[in-house]
Amino acid sequence: MVHTHLDGVLFSRMVYLGANLLSANVRVVDGLNVFPVPDGDTGTNMNLTFSSGVDELRRKESPRVADSAAALAKGLLMGARGNSGVILSQLFRGFSKAVNGKDEVNARQFADALKSGVDAAYQAVMKPVEGTILTVAREAAEMAVRAARTSDDIVSVMEKTYEQAQATLLRTPEMLPVLKEVGVVDSGGQGLLFIYEGFLRALRGEEQIESEEHAKPSVSPEELDKLISEQHNAQVHMKTEDIKHGYCTEFMVHVAHSTEPHKKPFSEVLFRGHLDTMGDSLLVVSDDEIVKVHIHAEHPGSVLQYAQQFGSLHRIKIENMREQHANILKAEEGKREAQAAAVALPADEQLPYGLIAVAAGEGIAKILRSMGVHVVIEGGQTMNPSTEDFMKAIAGLHAQHIIILPNNSNIIMAAQQAAELAEVPVSVVPTKSIPQGLAALLAFHADAEPAVNASAMAKAITQVKTGMVTHAVRDTQMGDVAIKEGDFIGMAEKEIVTAGPELLECAKTLLLGMADEDTEIITMFLGEGATEEQADALQEAVADAYPDAEVEIQFGGQPLYPFIFSVE
Repeated sequence: MVHTHLDGVLFSRMVYLGANLLSANVRVVDGLNVFPVPDGDTGTNMNLTFSSGVDELRRKESPRVADSAAALAKGLLMGARGNSGVILSQLFRGFSKAVNGKDEVNARQFADALKSGVDAAYQAVMKPVEGTILTVAREAAEMAVRAARTSDDIVSVMEKTYEQAQATLLRTPEMLPVLKEVGVVDSGGQGLLFIYEGFLRALRGEEQIESEEHAKPSVSPEELDKLISEQHNAQVHMKTEDIKHGYCTEFMVHVAHSTEPHKKPFSEVLFRGHLDTMGDSLLVVSDDEIVKVHIHAEHPGSVLQYAQQFGSLHRIKIENMREQHANILKAEEGKREAQAAAVALPADEQLPYGLIAVAAGEGIAKILRSMGVHVVIEGGQTMNPSTEDFMKAIAGLHAQHIIILPNNSNIIMAAQQAAELAEVPVSVVPTKSIPQGLAALLAFHADAEPAVNASAMAKAITQVKTGMVTHAVRDTQMGDVAIKEGDFIGMAEKEIVTAGPELLECAKTLLLGMADEDTEIITMFLGEGATEEQADALQEAVADAYPDAEVEIQFGGQPLYPFIFSVE
């Protein structure tokens, strides 16, 4: 099949098939995470980002390639999650600008648009690193430009583009030593390769894989959402302590075919029966491809782990109902406070500052609010908020200047993208952890100029060291540390320094290695899986080794990380 021109309809088919292939391989991409920790979410972020673009494209699909590309770019921009998602959004934002005003493009214009996308992505990254999705996209686009000089067939150009992307991906371990050390290729590059494979298959006229958007459940999404809403409303009048299963958990399962390795055949009856033992308020809607689940569970991780046996997980949302319910009970008090504030502050007058921070864990969120944060966005590891999430938070604050604390290195770019789109001045302090975010807040002064605050907060985050303990999801070797699946691993900043089967020993080795004679304050944030007894034992170990250091123990409630340490 030959295509000398690309219009909006064909471009849309390319995007849809690319989205389907990425969605079907989310776990493959997530599994390429360099660190063996349970937050390898590159595939998840790229999939959620691209799904947002697809949703917008389906609403505004056009015969004109300019209009379809613009719709995709807008959806990607607002739905971008994580660094990989932001880069992906920039690739197609640049592509859209290159085809602006065109009904269709030829092979050379298509190749030039891919190159424009790469240029936009590189400009968006402060310090581009080669051996990543950026390199894969760049070398593939350069090949596309060369191929278009000798061929007017877009199919042929895309073939060369895909082949180059594949070859570059295989070379990423040679460009980025950490990839070679772990024995993986770049996860973002692999995600892009799946998208490009879908592009090529669509251009060749291969049959489209049925996607989530085409699935027809026996109960409509509107009916299911109504049922969920009714369940939530029914709990408004109960006491917070009476909530037996505290986490409202919603997700979709893209059911694997029975021939897929390590996947169990799906039976809705058995699936529903097993989930019924793990919580209440259960709703399950399924067809041959997609299962949509809503459940109130005390251990949502166990629910997700069970469901993952049958396929890949998508659109995961977990909410702490106890915290939500407590907030509802305080609503009247909050309204009164808001009314009082409204009296003190005229409607046309703005607060000098609005503070937004990202956090996972009810304890950490509470601490942030106590330090003056106006909006805490639920997120962090495995739950990276989108650009749109930040935009909504910004729009909801009536402030002259907004400061965002991402508190995670994989969230900074989405926050910065939102800052560029916002209609009010926004400063992003590049905090990479909760300890850095708290240090930045301590340096904030409401009566200081924005530039002064930004400088002081940026300096403050360099004065604190962050340690985290989690568990390994696979066997690997990181430097001198041999890691086995299921081990606890201790990370100082981004370096894995210890691993072992015992949580307390791992945490102790990490913490004592981070502290020294000059350490003044150590703060422990207890997350899921940590106990007060273990925290007390760590406090005693610090007192023996560094008697002059002050130790504070705080409940964080963060998932995945039993301990987060702040060392100052």
